[in-house]
Amino acid sequence: MQEQLVFRAIADPTRRSIMTMLADGERSLSEISAEYEMTRPAVTKHLKILEQGGLIRVRTSGRERLHRLRPEMLKTVSDWVNFFSQFWDEKLANLKQAVEMDDE
Repeated sequence: MQEQLVFRAIADPTRRSIMTMLADGERSLSEISAEYEMTRPAVTKHLKILEQGGLIRVRTSGRERLHRLRPEMLKTVSDWVNFFSQFWDEKLANLKQAVEMDDE
């Protein structure tokens, strides 16, 4: 179930952009919202999906809610992509061999 939430969270380019922003450190809703031409409630929805996927953590500091990336949660994605890289490696090796044969 958590795996599905992670993939749902990264499926949207705005959420991926927010994650990239948070890689530089914690940000408040105001700071995040300032980077996008959308309403604060729309940004809040994106943040909620990222939080449900476990990709960000939210902590309260006074009246602010600070959002922080949890990059370790991307291991699920990394493992999935790495599984399929074996097919690319094989195809690239075959292509290299074919090109080298043409050079002879």
